[in-house]
Amino acid sequence: MTDAPAWFTEALAVTTAVGTVEVAGARIAYRTWGTIGDDPHDVLLVHGGAAHSRWWDFIAPQLAAGRRVVAVDLSGHGDSGRRPAYSVEQWIDELDAVIDAAQLRPRPVVAGHSLGGMIASALAGRTTPELGGLIVVDSPIEPSGPWPRTEADATFSTPRVYRSLADGVARFRPVPPQHSLPYTAAHIAAASLREVAGGWSWKFDPAFVAMTGDLPHTLDGLACPAVYVAGEHGILSPQGRAALDASTEVRVIEIPDAGHAMMLDQPVALTQVLQDALAWFAVVETARTV
Repeated sequence: MTDAPAWFTEALAVTTAVGTVEVAGARIAYRTWGTIGDDPHDVLLVHGGAAHSRWWDFIAPQLAAGRRVVAVDLSGHGDSGRRPAYSVEQWIDELDAVIDAAQLRPRPVVAGHSLGGMIASALAGRTTPELGGLIVVDSPIEPSGPWPRTEADATFSTPRVYRSLADGVARFRPVPPQHSLPYTAAHIAAASLREVAGGWSWKFDPAFVAMTGDLPHTLDGLACPAVYVAGEHGILSPQGRAALDASTEVRVIEIPDAGHAMMLDQPVALTQVLQDALAWFAVVETARTV
């Protein structure tokens, strides 16, 4: 890939296993890196709305030292099956099922970006499975509730078909608009398209924007430690940021110069923050078991 740094090409060269599990009539796909090692926590990564597991392709291998790392495609996204309708509770059930199917050890850490962070937070609010930690990456965790339907939903709800894969890749744009590194954007864009009648289209099901169910207003009161990763130019409102900063239960880390999809513009900084959070969770876990 043109001008891609060595760390990026090396990460993509790491062996990946692909698996599936059936959940309430839909095939749920997931990707796995690493082997069980000395770190106490395996990791489940959850993508944002209209995205997919391969947004983590160059992040996940760097987290897989001493642990297994799994990235999931929620139903209606990536290589997973589609449903007649989508709900928060159904997506939570899918995460639970993948944790089991991928044989992650007890008390895994779940990390989610944007919508995925909200689904991961809702999973952490359940009594089972027990989690060793939660990492929320630039999700709209707002005191008055998450964002209302926006122009992003209108963009996602309009399917587009391109004449060729190259045409589709050229039209890739993050929502909301932000800077992207050319090599991260090219990789994610190419993995986001599927061949359809008449050309190529995005893998996600536009119907996902009509999802139903309650999304979290806070990260307080969870049974596991939580880290919130904010992009300096992300989507969290000032009110949401103030509420998180005031919490005594959540660690807030801001990545400078990062947009909402920080794997696109600040992948090295995001990886370091995730590694640091996992190291902190390991310390907490050790203290818990002593």
